[in-house]
Amino acid sequence: MAYYHGGRLQLLNLALGLGTFIQILDSSIANVAIPYIAGNLDVSTDEGTWVITAFAASNAIVLPLTGWLSDCFGRVRLFVWSVLLFVITSFFCGFSSSLTMLVTFRILQGAVAGSLIPLSQSLLMSSNPPEKRGSALGMWSMIVIVAPVVGPIIGGYLTEEYSWPWIFYINVPIGLFSAAVTWYLLKDQDSAVVRNPIDWMGLCLLSIGVGSLQVMLDKGKDLDWFESNLILALSAVSAVSLIYFGIWNYFQRYPIVDFSFFKLRNFAIGTAAITIGYLLYFTSTVCMPLWLQTEQGYTAYWAGVAVAPVGIVSICLSTFVGKHMGRFDLRMISALSFFFFSLSFFYQSTFTTQVSLQQIMIARFYQGFGITIFFLPIVQIALSEVSTEKMASASGLFHFVRILIGSGFGTSLALELWSRLEIFHNARLTESITAYNPVTTQFYKDLANVNPKFTYDVINGVVAQQVEKQAFMLAINDLTWIAGWLFLAMIPLIFLCKRVRSPASTSNEHSIKGEAFVA
Repeated sequence: MAYYHGGRLQLLNLALGLGTFIQILDSSIANVAIPYIAGNLDVSTDEGTWVITAFAASNAIVLPLTGWLSDCFGRVRLFVWSVLLFVITSFFCGFSSSLTMLVTFRILQGAVAGSLIPLSQSLLMSSNPPEKRGSALGMWSMIVIVAPVVGPIIGGYLTEEYSWPWIFYINVPIGLFSAAVTWYLLKDQDSAVVRNPIDWMGLCLLSIGVGSLQVMLDKGKDLDWFESNLILALSAVSAVSLIYFGIWNYFQRYPIVDFSFFKLRNFAIGTAAITIGYLLYFTSTVCMPLWLQTEQGYTAYWAGVAVAPVGIVSICLSTFVGKHMGRFDLRMISALSFFFFSLSFFYQSTFTTQVSLQQIMIARFYQGFGITIFFLPIVQIALSEVSTEKMASASGLFHFVRILIGSGFGTSLALELWSRLEIFHNARLTESITAYNPVTTQFYKDLANVNPKFTYDVINGVVAQQVEKQAFMLAINDLTWIAGWLFLAMIPLIFLCKRVRSPASTSNEHSIKGEAFVA
């Protein structure tokens, strides 16, 4: 294996990182543009959300197939073609003149992007010399962390200042640069092509099961979950398909998804840890901006600005952490990240409706210390026992579980739990508003004195509005409080993993076996 150094290596790392960036960016950038898209295409906002669901479902289907696809086409060729097809589908998404056309190209866009995250990680590991891998993965983890944060900000800005198609057109120049540089530098270093027989039955069962599950998670809240016949049908189809897929896949000689990685202790525990961690992290990432917009009067742009400081620490320190984390027990670093997360969540659980933008930004800034040392150490722990040849397959499965359960299921669970807790707190607060409560009677008198035209019904409306506002605030405080305690409870879990040596020292073993270094 020939390695680049200096400027060429930095250019390659940038190109591979941008391939990941546009994929993650597109999974979140469209969220704030849905009202504009729906209005422009003359459909309802609920119908417009299929733009998000279509991408997520097709992306989730392809993600666990990364190892099989890279065997069929080669890792470099698959990455380059995935980026180029992503550019093409992004252009046609922006060019769409109807919802049907847009959703169709979003399905294709999500499918061709499914392999980008695990492939970029795998190519970074194989293309960087051992002493540079930590820094390269640090930069890569920064992209994975920051992209979902800046996505809504960029999406809000482009939509308000220009028009919604630009949230897709922005991918075109970035993707062309990523594909061109990657192919130019790595075209002669592609992995060997292995054309095993295609398990069509397994592929169909996986596609139906994962697609149905993703649509169910995305549409569950809008359709009132299991009160909807569609959600019930999707749940049944998903459960049956995935159960049959698990049984079928187990007995195949050439399975399209290799579940044997879960026999490795570090992979199983690392995947569980990052999935739970992402689920808890997305509780804050999803609910906080939504609370700021619906209850605190923030615009989509300013809600994005309020939560953006979580990425500041990552931008500044991720490369440094990646370079030097091999000096420490990675389990200790992960435990420290859980501790930082718990402190930031406990701080957020004290917020009131009078919280300032500065306080929110400070809380998210503190959370940035946790996220900076959260992702990369766990990735290294989980994949530490996986051989280089199987890295793409293991990484694809690892990120599939993280994204589908941690992000997809986590988002749905957070929103549903937030809604249920709001109902609970609303009921408890309403119980205390009676004619026998001196605070209540005084409030009614004060409002009547402020404006004699305030009728009893008007005052009731003001009280109901304030109760709802406080209930939503208490609900989000409960969520962050629960997340804080769960992060503390996860600290012993990570120490069940085997101790992991420095990525550089591990890689040196491979270099001794004949890998060449070139200037």
